[in-house]
Amino acid sequence: MKREFLTTGDGSVTIHLPDWNEQYHSIHGAIAEARHVFIKTGLHHFLAENPSEEISIMEIGFGTGLNTLLTVSEIEKLKISCMYLGVEAYPVSAEEVSKLNYPEKTKISAALFQKLHELPWEEKAEITSFFSLLKRKQFFKEISEENAINLIYFDAFGARVQPELWTEEIFSTMYTALKPKGVLVTYAAKGSVRRAMQAVGFIVERLPGPPGKREMLRATKSD
Repeated sequence: MKREFLTTGDGSVTIHLPDWNEQYHSIHGAIAEARHVFIKTGLHHFLAENPSEEISIMEIGFGTGLNTLLTVSEIEKLKISCMYLGVEAYPVSAEEVSKLNYPEKTKISAALFQKLHELPWEEKAEITSFFSLLKRKQFFKEISEENAINLIYFDAFGARVQPELWTEEIFSTMYTALKPKGVLVTYAAKGSVRRAMQAVGFIVERLPGPPGKREMLRATKSD
């Protein structure tokens, strides 16, 4: 599928798929969206509600590595232990990674960003003294974790282009993967997505969205 590069509203670059008229991130700001949805409303919220010296995170759609990069930076500030699992069926190429300007725009090490992408798939590695990463080439429906994850970043392509990724079946898999009190956050806010989450047992909140988007969803597994 053809891929192009698009500068978003905050100056950060995203990958655009013209055949789908879909982007990897919000056109209003790739970094702004990631920080709002996954760091503020996901990571910071979870730790505020569940103070801990360690956390396990699963990202559904490793993609460009932006969410991972921002999470490493936050984990270093928080000085807690993090095991991060990035799941991706179709990895971004090294050539595409070279066109992404996230280190420049976030002031986070370019060498660290390269390390995240150059790490072999299916091999767990220590990225920093606080942060370990395992990248898995895997379709989301094949995920088999049970009561293992504290926080899920659900960053799949939108339901408009890939509705099969936003079903009760997929969210049941997510629910099973989470530990009690585990949290899932996503940029999506469609009613059908919210209802699919609720149908499998999630307690779902509608929250203010990132720039350019009125709402987003946060789902919590009961304890």
